[in-house]
Amino acid sequence: MPIILTLIAIIALIVLVAFVKLDTFISFILIAIGLGLASGMEVESIGKSIQKGIGGTLGELILIIGFGAMLGKLVAESGAAQRITDTLIRVFGKKYLQWGLALAGFIIGIPLFYNAGFIIVVPLIFSISISTNMPILYVGIPMLSALSVAHGYLPPHPSPAAIAKELHANVGQTLMYGIIIAIPAIAIAGPIFGRTLKKYKPQIDTTLFNVKPIPKEKQPSLFESLLVALMPVILLMFTSFFKKYYPVPFIFKALSKVFFTDTATITKYYTKLVTLIAEPYVGMLLSLLLAIYLLGIKQGHSIKTVSKQLEEAFKSCSVILLIIAGAGALKQILSDSQISLYIGEQLQGFPMNPLVLGWTIAAVLRLCVGSATVAGLTAVGIVAPLVSGQTGVKPELMVLSIGAGSLLFSHLNDGGFWLFKEYFNLSIKDTIKTWSVMETIVSVVGLLGVLVLNMFI
Repeated sequence: MPIILTLIAIIALIVLVAFVKLDTFISFILIAIGLGLASGMEVESIGKSIQKGIGGTLGELILIIGFGAMLGKLVAESGAAQRITDTLIRVFGKKYLQWGLALAGFIIGIPLFYNAGFIIVVPLIFSISISTNMPILYVGIPMLSALSVAHGYLPPHPSPAAIAKELHANVGQTLMYGIIIAIPAIAIAGPIFGRTLKKYKPQIDTTLFNVKPIPKEKQPSLFESLLVALMPVILLMFTSFFKKYYPVPFIFKALSKVFFTDTATITKYYTKLVTLIAEPYVGMLLSLLLAIYLLGIKQGHSIKTVSKQLEEAFKSCSVILLIIAGAGALKQILSDSQISLYIGEQLQGFPMNPLVLGWTIAAVLRLCVGSATVAGLTAVGIVAPLVSGQTGVKPELMVLSIGAGSLLFSHLNDGGFWLFKEYFNLSIKDTIKTWSVMETIVSVVGLLGVLVLNMFI
């Protein structure tokens, strides 16, 4: 019976979001209440579960996603993204242009939310296509595939960050494994697949964009642009590494002999410092502070102007926060009603690799709902019980498996599908043959990458 109730709840959620077009947050709350009542929970308990789910899920994520949105805004509007792209094009040359664009898309995609990243890189794609006389999709797909991979695989993006939190995965390790898997996914879905798209020559309407190119002399330097864009990755990966494999560097032991009578004191402070910086929200905050100075104040903007940009950035991520909050409410109902526990016990005996199962559930939800974020956050509530010592599944790999599944075959119910179709002026049929196939490649290669990593870690 619990499995039947869960299936009915998911189908009802799909109907409300995809067909009725009801607001996603409201849909999540309605389904959470309905599932709680159907499973026999008391009305008071349902309310407490929803509150606990929303608060517990958002918690730290408000800081990570909020700081991430602000960081992305500064990277975009300061000209840092433009500087990175222009430099990589010059370095890679026309022959290897696709690989340079894929790398640029990946670097830009780390701090930027997908829709914001899309709006930033598409004008760059148009100008590159025109200046090099290359087909627009041949140029564009490498950048957009990299954006998609960052969106689905890598914290601090909303869905992977939220999934990692729910599964108690180490964010630094998730990011490190995600980058390893991202390399073949971007290579195959971007430059390699992009070479097959030269025959598509849509007529582009450049008046769709209001993005003004920033003069080169007003852009931050390449070093500053790369440093700010990659700082979240640098902090998350290096602190995770030092915390686990290199507790007290030799230099600190040497310093202790100079300033302290023993190593205990300096070891304590070093451990506290690394632990603090290893917190994802602290890493994002430090990255944002660096961006405020290098991409804002140093570029001649007043702190008031920069603060206004940050305020606008946070408003843009409010909808994403509501979706995550709604998914957290449904997840908590599944947990408090014991449905998750029951499903987990049943799935543990299911003749399928848990990582493949997590990918499959997310992929089916993606096909039905459209939103990668909704698909990933709904799937995690179902498969969370599989991440335990009994199954031996590493939570970091389950995060990536669900993230990859949530990207499968974007089609007519996905906003990204229509963004691509309208801006590149393609028919629905051609959008499916280009965009949807690219997303499917990213998803499938991601799963294969997870399974290969699972053999070695």
